[in-house]
Amino acid sequence: MGSSVGGVKERLERLVAAGICSVEDVDRCAAELEALAGGVDSETAEKQSRFFKALSDSMRLRMLRLLEAREMCVCEVMFALDLTQPTASYHLGILERAGLVKGRKQGKWVSYRLAKPGLVEGMRRLGLL
Repeated sequence: MGSSVGGVKERLERLVAAGICSVEDVDRCAAELEALAGGVDSETAEKQSRFFKALSDSMRLRMLRLLEAREMCVCEVMFALDLTQPTASYHLGILERAGLVKGRKQGKWVSYRLAKPGLVEGMRRLGLL
């Protein structure tokens, strides 16, 4: 999805000509925008996207708060939050892929804990929980 400075410049010139954008130095602005856009690589953006998507569901936030107390197996999470096993596993899997929780297999059971113990407290301090 990257674009060349020339492509950015051409689009800016069209916006300025149409009176939509009030950039005075199109060349400088195009170079600056390209440098800013290049500062966010797609791999980092994808990782951040997974993190924020994982936090965008109230059930997953409840799971994080639950796991703040201690490591729990899927069945404990199910009972505590009144979920079916597939639903609990689905949400825990999203949290795990985002790096927010870690699963540990014990025979046929999987127990989950917070990947970073201070995570929930940090979110609370930021007013997010």
